[in-house]
Amino acid sequence: MHPPVTRRTTAVATLVRTAVLALLAAFAVAVPAAGHARAADGDAAWTVRTASNSYGDARSSFSYSVNPGGRVEDAMAVANRGTTPLELAVYAADGFTTDKGQLDLLTKDKKSTAVGVWVHADRSSVVIKPGQTVQIPFEVTVPGNATPGDYVGGLLTSLTQAEDAEGISVDRRLGIRVKLRVGGALKPGLAIEGLHADYRGSLNPFGTGDATVSYTIHNTGNVMLSAKQAVSVSGPFGWLRAGAGDIAAPPQLLPGERWKVKVPVHGVTPGVSLTATATLTPLLTDASGSTTPLTPVRATAHGLAVAWTLLLLVVVLIAAVAAGVVLARRNRARRKLREDARVREAVEQTLRGQAAPQS
Repeated sequence: MHPPVTRRTTAVATLVRTAVLALLAAFAVAVPAAGHARAADGDAAWTVRTASNSYGDARSSFSYSVNPGGRVEDAMAVANRGTTPLELAVYAADGFTTDKGQLDLLTKDKKSTAVGVWVHADRSSVVIKPGQTVQIPFEVTVPGNATPGDYVGGLLTSLTQAEDAEGISVDRRLGIRVKLRVGGALKPGLAIEGLHADYRGSLNPFGTGDATVSYTIHNTGNVMLSAKQAVSVSGPFGWLRAGAGDIAAPPQLLPGERWKVKVPVHGVTPGVSLTATATLTPLLTDASGSTTPLTPVRATAHGLAVAWTLLLLVVVLIAAVAAGVVLARRNRARRKLREDARVREAVEQTLRGQAAPQS
């Protein structure tokens, strides 16, 4: 876990900005068994961890497989590491993936529809003395009509403190991730949406350029998925192919979530017609942590890859040739006119010479 970050907000705006940190194993990364939160203006500090019970002794998060209508009981241990008593709010919230690819939880004022509603702690607040550890039992109750698939949220403890400035408060949260897999038919699926390719050439009229391939990954299934990505561009008839190389995997997306991707492809030969191809191999992670690749999905889009500097050079050359042809024609016409004038003058002089003796 990591310490939560303190953020400020005004009471006038009634906006409470919070940081959700210590979401254990949010990306399957090894983290310490406990974390701490420390207030900027005092000695408040506490840790949260999973309770030791039949589910395990050193779990990094809460993870359950539950059928619709099923129920699970567990507990979270909260320890006061500070020197003063702590009064913490306790609640659950739904999770979502941020634009930075990190798991976050809805704030208390936002409405949850799944984990935040199905997870119920046995209390809404707890007071913990310095050095004391308290276990907070909770139960997970899945509705009988719940849709099969993956759901992610968290069980949170929250401390709200007033700052020195008038009307300023700080809400700091520390929690543990809760992942549910509701039993039933699992339908993993990813889609590629809005595939688009842009080409940018170099100043060298005979050089290659760069393409940027953009698209959105949409988790259309009911389980969490990441993916292996591959992107390439090619010219007419599949010639002049260039690949993007290794591309970082997107975060594990929850069902219904989208992730925007922009991939640069270097060394693209301008072949006028450009075809971009994106391939996703969905990666499904099971409860044991093993990953299984699924059937790849592919999408293509078409664009233009024109060497504008070369085109400009060709236009200049054509213009120069055309100007040369016009100039040559004008010179020939002028020479013809001069020759015609010389002939007329010679004829006139001859005629004048013949007419002079008669007069």
